[in-house]
Amino acid sequence: MTAVMLLDFASVIVFALTGALVASRAQLDVVGFCFVACLTAVGGGTLRDLLLGRDPVFWVGQPSYILLACAAAVLVFFTAHLFESRYRLLLWLDSIALAVAVAAGTGVAMNLGHNAVIVVLMGISTGCLGGLMRDVVCNEVPLLLKQGEIYATAAFAGAASAVLAAYLGFERLPVLAICAAITWVLRSGSLIWGWKLPVYKARPPRQ
Repeated sequence: MTAVMLLDFASVIVFALTGALVASRAQLDVVGFCFVACLTAVGGGTLRDLLLGRDPVFWVGQPSYILLACAAAVLVFFTAHLFESRYRLLLWLDSIALAVAVAAGTGVAMNLGHNAVIVVLMGISTGCLGGLMRDVVCNEVPLLLKQGEIYATAAFAGAASAVLAAYLGFERLPVLAICAAITWVLRSGSLIWGWKLPVYKARPPRQ
């Protein structure tokens, strides 16, 4: 099993947990839990594989990804009530999933020999789109679109750092580790210290 496959498995499991937590906030049944968990877990990677022309898509070639996502959903269905602050847990699990998924998407694009722009875009899309789908389906404000939230920016920084590290001659495993670490540090820093990007402020027209 390659490093990229391990990252895909890890991101599927953690993103599935976040999807199930959002489903618990929406008070869905166990089927709803599984649906949202699977959508979150494989959504970004599915779009990545379709755009890159990978055949078959990663979870079609290896259905165990879906089984793992469903198992995570069922686990959360029976244990979500044990957590006092499910939203805080969701944010932290999502930060880990983002970091791992960005590294996975970046690694897939690198392995296929794509240029820097595509590598960065695939890292961002793999990391961000599953969570975006999850939040939209469950009628939550997407974390990606919250005012000034360092989310897509963290994904961009992680993927770009991987490109730079590869250009400097690092081996593939350190490149992916650097990608995940930078993504997670930026995202977790925004959760701990409230780092935010400046947002547009409407101003009255000049007289």
